[in-house]
Amino acid sequence: MPDDLIAALADNVPPTLFDSLENGLWRVTLTACVAALLFYLVSVIITRLMCRVDTDTFVHALARRSVGPIRLLLPLVALQLVWRSAPDEIVMIAGLRHITSVLIIACFTWLALRAVAAIEDHVVARNPVDMADNLQARKIQTQTKVLIRSLGVLVLLIGVAAILTTFPSVRQFGTSLLASAGLAGLVVGFAARPVLGNLIAGIQIAITQPIRLDDVVIIENEWGRIEEITGTYVVVRIWDNRRLIVPLQWIIENPFQNWTRHTSSILGTVFFWVDYSVPVSAIREEVERLCRRVPQLWDGEVCVVQVTDCSERAMQVRALGSAGDSSRAWDLRCYLRENILSFINVHYPDSLPRIRATMSNEAEVEMPEPETSPIAERQPPV
Repeated sequence: MPDDLIAALADNVPPTLFDSLENGLWRVTLTACVAALLFYLVSVIITRLMCRVDTDTFVHALARRSVGPIRLLLPLVALQLVWRSAPDEIVMIAGLRHITSVLIIACFTWLALRAVAAIEDHVVARNPVDMADNLQARKIQTQTKVLIRSLGVLVLLIGVAAILTTFPSVRQFGTSLLASAGLAGLVVGFAARPVLGNLIAGIQIAITQPIRLDDVVIIENEWGRIEEITGTYVVVRIWDNRRLIVPLQWIIENPFQNWTRHTSSILGTVFFWVDYSVPVSAIREEVERLCRRVPQLWDGEVCVVQVTDCSERAMQVRALGSAGDSSRAWDLRCYLRENILSFINVHYPDSLPRIRATMSNEAEVEMPEPETSPIAERQPPV
C-alpha cells in the first residue's frame, strides 16, 4: 500500500526536523510547500524525459497518458512525507494525513487507468486496420479493447475499495455485514445480473471473437459494420449512418450474419430474368469485359455467369463477381446490373421477359342440337 511506503520513507527523516522549529502549522505548511514544489519539478523532468523516447515504444505511450497523474502524485508524496515527519500535536495534522492518503490512492488509481489506456494505444498503433488485409489487426484490436475495458473496471473497483478502507467506520460496517454476506451476495448478484451478464459476455467475445471491430454484419435485418465494442454493448454503424445498439449478451445468445469472419473477400450476385432467345455466351463475355474494366472493384478471382432457373416464360441468369470487401462487392453488383441491362436493351431489345399470348381469328363452331331419342320415337301415342 502507498501508506506503508510513505511511512517507511518518513521514518528515515531526521526526528529533529521540527524540533528546532516552533510547533506551528504555518512552519509545517511552508516546509510542505517547498517539498511539493521540488517534487513537482522532479516530476516535470521525468515526464519530459519519458516523452522523448521513440514514439513506437510503450514508454512513449505511457508518458503521453500519465503526465497528469505523475505530476500530481509526486507532490502529494512529498506532502505526505512532511505530514508524517511533523509532530502529532500540530492542529489538524491527522486530518491532513488522511486527506493526503486518500488523494495519493486516487492518483495511483488514475495512474493505473492511464497505464491501461497506454497499453491499448500501443497495441492499436502497432496493429493498424487501415490496410487491405486487416483481419489479424482487427482481431488483436478487438481483444485489446474489450479486455482493457474490463481491466479498467477492475482497477477502478480496487481503487475505490482502497479509499474506503482508509475510513475506520467503513471497515467496521463491513465487518458487521460479514455474517449476512451470503444473502447480500445473492441479492446483489440477482439485481446486477444484466450488468454481470454483459461483462461476462464481453470477456467471452474477446476470447472467442464472434465479432471484431469493422466486421460486416447483418443484425435484425440491418446491414452494417461493427463500429465500437464497449463493456456492455456493441455499436453497429448501419449503411445509412444510423447506429444500432446491441447488448453484448444478445450477441452471444442470438444468431446473426458475419460477412468477414475469416476473410473480407465476398461474392456479389446479380440475377436477371431474360427471354430464352438471349444467348448466354454473349452475356458471359459482356460480364467478363465489365469486370476487367473496374479493377478497383473486381479482385480478379471470380467472374461467372450461369443459368440458375427456368420458367414457362423466361430463364434466370446469375452473374457472380468477387470483391475485396462487402462495400466493393455492393458497388460491383450495382455496376454489373446497370451495364448488363443496358447491354440487353441495346443488342437484344425484344428479349426481356414478356408474356406470350396466342390470338385466333377462326369463327366459332356451332354445336349441333341433340337428337331425339329413338326409344321415345317408338312409343305408341296415347
